[in-house]
Amino acid sequence: MKLYLFIPSYAFLVLTLAALSFLGGCSTNPATGSQSFTAFMSPEDEARVGAEEHPKIVRELGGAYKAIPLDAYVRKIGTKLASVSEMPNVPWHFTVLNDPQVNAFALPGGYVYITRGLLALAENEAEMASVLAHEIGHVTARHAAQRYSTTMATQIGLTGLGILGSVFGMPNGLGRIVSTGAQVALQQYSQSQELEADMLSVRYLIRAGYDPNAMTSFFWKLKLHSELAAREQGKDGVSHNIMSTHPRTKDRISQAIEVSKIKNLKNPIVRRNEYLKRIDGMVFGDDPTQGIRKGREFLHPELRIAFTVPPKFILFNSPRQVVAFGPKKSRIVFDVTNQKEAKKIDNLAHYIHSVWGRRLGITTTEKLNINGMEAAMGIAKVGKGSNARDVRLVVARASSKHIFRMAFILTPSEAHRLNLALRRTTYSLRRLSPAEAGAIRPLRLKVQKVQTGDSIAKLARRLPLERFKREWFRLLNSLSIGQKLIRGHSVKMVVE
Repeated sequence: MKLYLFIPSYAFLVLTLAALSFLGGCSTNPATGSQSFTAFMSPEDEARVGAEEHPKIVRELGGAYKAIPLDAYVRKIGTKLASVSEMPNVPWHFTVLNDPQVNAFALPGGYVYITRGLLALAENEAEMASVLAHEIGHVTARHAAQRYSTTMATQIGLTGLGILGSVFGMPNGLGRIVSTGAQVALQQYSQSQELEADMLSVRYLIRAGYDPNAMTSFFWKLKLHSELAAREQGKDGVSHNIMSTHPRTKDRISQAIEVSKIKNLKNPIVRRNEYLKRIDGMVFGDDPTQGIRKGREFLHPELRIAFTVPPKFILFNSPRQVVAFGPKKSRIVFDVTNQKEAKKIDNLAHYIHSVWGRRLGITTTEKLNINGMEAAMGIAKVGKGSNARDVRLVVARASSKHIFRMAFILTPSEAHRLNLALRRTTYSLRRLSPAEAGAIRPLRLKVQKVQTGDSIAKLARRLPLERFKREWFRLLNSLSIGQKLIRGHSVKMVVE
């Protein structure tokens, strides 16, 4: 038996008009020269999205890095690259984020972001320019508009006649665009979009006089950084950096250079010395406003708190929590309850048992006194076999506004082996005096000349890092294993 779908005439008309509007949403992009579907996000919408989301992005990712000479330098290079793009009249905005993570991205409407973590990794102006040019390429190719429009069209296709009730009063979608604008910007691009951005990056680099091969050299640094971060966390493979949202390979970058069909310049701009001079003194790693790591110690001057993790644990800081990664997938997680929640907590042991650890099956709780702070600890065992973990939850009341939490998550054998070290970490939690908090300073990059007798091993030993000192020194200075230092050559150091 055949089934026939009868559509009311008005519904048929609406669907027909919708289909025609989809077709009308395809236009030739001036940057790529290809047809793209952007029916649900106009250039005007893109400008509104960027303006709406910009302050949110800056707020969520550590704020803008307040170093006027460096900010002006990045803005100058970004503006130079944007001026040779197909959209020179867009009101471009280039922001250095006060974020130690290695990342860069763009919002629709010409908002481009690069972190100081990425700037610390780059070796010269050409490498930084290659990142900015790539993000400019995403904007000029209107990739965010394509993704959003395709998603919206797919949703309409899936909902079918369910859209008819709202068609006649259908909004332009801007409200939904604004609420998801940052998500659209931070989602992973398709391979074809990444290749387009790479090809446009090559085009803009050469038009501005830069060496496009800087894309390849910086790609290798990103790859090595991701691998090193994974090793620090005890993982196999790679960890998070810009490659997570911009997956690229050497072959794809080479393909972009080849497909661009633009001849390389005879004397391309690289500017290593100028670049190093600009980042000399830049904060490296954490900013004190977010708490800082010094080896195995974490100190937060605003919260006036400090603690030290066991040997062979590596600290990682983020806006919401601090995580220490240890041997055999051991973890220590530190965070702070919000003020509203802190005021509700009367009994710390009850809070552990019935609130924070209620799903863990806490077997034991006890009251503690940690350096004058009222505290409590709860113990639980979760999982079975190879997934079995011992969990220790510790809370300490620093004031009516702040309750600090530490979660120790280890295999039973590691929990037993590290029992004394974990107790030391628990009792290392202490309040900082106003003088101690005021004396906290961040780590900084320092550019210095290689002296007679200097070696990679000698200089690496001076880095105030807990582990992988040689690897970090090589990574920061683009040095391969076995490569020798050259007397008088500038290198990046990390100093207190």
